[in-house]
Amino acid sequence: MTQPTLTSLAKAGGCAAKYSAARLEELLGGLVPADATDLLVGLDPADDAAVYRLDDDTALVFTVDFFPPVVDDPRTYGRIAATNALNDVFAMGGRPLLALSVTAFPEELPTAMLGEVLDGAAEATRDAGAILAGGHTIRDDEPKYGLAVVGTVHPQGVWRKSGAQPGDVVLLTKPLGTGLVLQAVRDGRAPAGALAAAVEAMTELNREAADALRPFEPNAVTDVTGFGLLGHAHETALRSGVHIVLDAAALPALPGAVELAAAGVRTGGDRRNREFAGPHVRSTASAELEALAYDPQTAGGLLVTLPSDRRVVLEATFAAAGLAVHVVGRVEQGSGVSLA
Repeated sequence: MTQPTLTSLAKAGGCAAKYSAARLEELLGGLVPADATDLLVGLDPADDAAVYRLDDDTALVFTVDFFPPVVDDPRTYGRIAATNALNDVFAMGGRPLLALSVTAFPEELPTAMLGEVLDGAAEATRDAGAILAGGHTIRDDEPKYGLAVVGTVHPQGVWRKSGAQPGDVVLLTKPLGTGLVLQAVRDGRAPAGALAAAVEAMTELNREAADALRPFEPNAVTDVTGFGLLGHAHETALRSGVHIVLDAAALPALPGAVELAAAGVRTGGDRRNREFAGPHVRSTASAELEALAYDPQTAGGLLVTLPSDRRVVLEATFAAAGLAVHVVGRVEQGSGVSLA
């Protein structure tokens, strides 16, 4: 009997498997946050992770993230899933300390395959400067893997998505298009090299980008994941009370992603992201660049706003460190998001 591949057991892969942002808002709207003065970031409003102050110098950052397979290689899947979870801590300005596995796996698959998933996750966790110290595993017909991660941050150094200011420049640290490429792989129409480039992006931790960004004291930071660039930009604009203008021609894309979008490739996450952010987005961009901006990302880059007078030095700092950073827009007075 032929052993099934990991992705053949997944109904949806990566961050495209998330609840839609609209349904998530409805769900969380009924939860009353704890009345705790030391809860610096919780549900009101929600962000990339929760933050709890221990004392004047230290706060805990806590997050959990898991999803079904995006690739068939188990070690790569484990690394991608772990990277995606660890990046939430970096998006809050923190540094990961400790991680626990959240695992659902079919008993019919070889135990060695799950061991490879865990090895890939442990590798990413070590590279993030943290320790994978255990976790919990259940039986499930659909594989799922991720991490619960605890990190630390100075209470005055927490990055929120709600601080964007008019006059800020908007930056992005990774190319877009993982959802488009992964869908094309499933459809058997991905161009040569596209999957390898997507895997390289999805296994890249945001640790070095966060370290380079920290001295510049950004006004707003989030990581671009399942809600797509436009979904996360909408959240930032709404929470900050500003208008974000994105330059469609400046959006960085993975090899083949724009061509695949032009050919009609779309994910289920594209539709859900349009339902969530679409009413707040004014777009004059081409259909393929609009699709790139709505595309759900897995382990995406940091979306950053900071005063425009810091742009030149920041770009030079990133270049000196061999890191990518792309200027993709600006922040203005007003509301909503424009893709021009």
